[in-house]
Amino acid sequence: MTRKYIDCREFPSEMNCSITIASDREDELIEAAAQHAVAVHKHADTPELRTQLKKIMHEGRPPD
Repeated sequence: MTRKYIDCREFPSEMNCSITIASDREDELIEAAAQHAVAVHKHADTPELRTQLKKIMHEGRPPD
């Protein structure tokens, strides 16, 4: 099982958010990232948001 991560810095925002979320499971990662996007960035939790999050998901460990 390969670790996956989403780096919020790759999803442009006015906040210049520097959060990185990582998980061993893709579904868990997308859920956590969607919750972050809704709670912090005030996005609507839509299928389009989750598709965008999947596009910026990477395999491996996040860079320092």
